[in-house]
Amino acid sequence: MESLVYEYQGGVPIESPRAPVIAGVVGSGNLEILVEAEGPDDRCTIVVVTAATGFGTIWQAVMNDFVARHKPGGVRLSINDVGATPAVVSLRLEQAWEAFKGGSA
Repeated sequence: MESLVYEYQGGVPIESPRAPVIAGVVGSGNLEILVEAEGPDDRCTIVVVTAATGFGTIWQAVMNDFVARHKPGGVRLSINDVGATPAVVSLRLEQAWEAFKGGSA
């Protein structure tokens, strides 16, 4: 198991308090993402716990892309992974963020 932590600043703070949201299911080749409000600031913390070790640069690229597109602020994303591909990670991030912001998952 490997734990990775990514911190970003300069995001857009969430507009109002929101309930936590989970997208995905931990299982063979998949992952789950929990999105939680952390406070009215511009920071976004992403914590990844993964069974696939040695892929930190790939995780960093996927997280950078997500943050660049959505500019999340005042949130924490917790990711539990058991070997999902970057495409699946991106899909789950989009689903979790959409559900958290009030859309459908």
